[in-house]
Amino acid sequence: MRLLLDTHAFLWWDASDKRLPDALRAAIASPQNQVFVSAVSVWEIAIKRASGKLAFGASAARAIEVHGFEPLPITVEHAEWAGSLPQLHRDPFDRLLVAQAQLEGLILVTVDEYILGYQVPHL
Repeated sequence: MRLLLDTHAFLWWDASDKRLPDALRAAIASPQNQVFVSAVSVWEIAIKRASGKLAFGASAARAIEVHGFEPLPITVEHAEWAGSLPQLHRDPFDRLLVAQAQLEGLILVTVDEYILGYQVPHL
């Protein structure tokens, strides 16, 4: 499978946080799966860190590399698609993740129920 981690899934994986369900942890850990982390998640982490809403001391880019994940850049097609999605979820970061998953044929790894309102394959 080709997986795209939601920002919280990436953060929980990096911190070995127990909030990441075992089934999601197993899918991420499986060598059969290709795991992507979007540039939008790195941007979200940087913004929340700068505003004091998130304590993530490491480099997100370095963490992606250390965990063997693939970075997923944001394209103009992703941005355009995200802007055309219905307003089911107001979070622009999550809307961009949905667009990327839909356009790139990725399975979104998330526990965010608001995202699941979109027609996006997910774990």
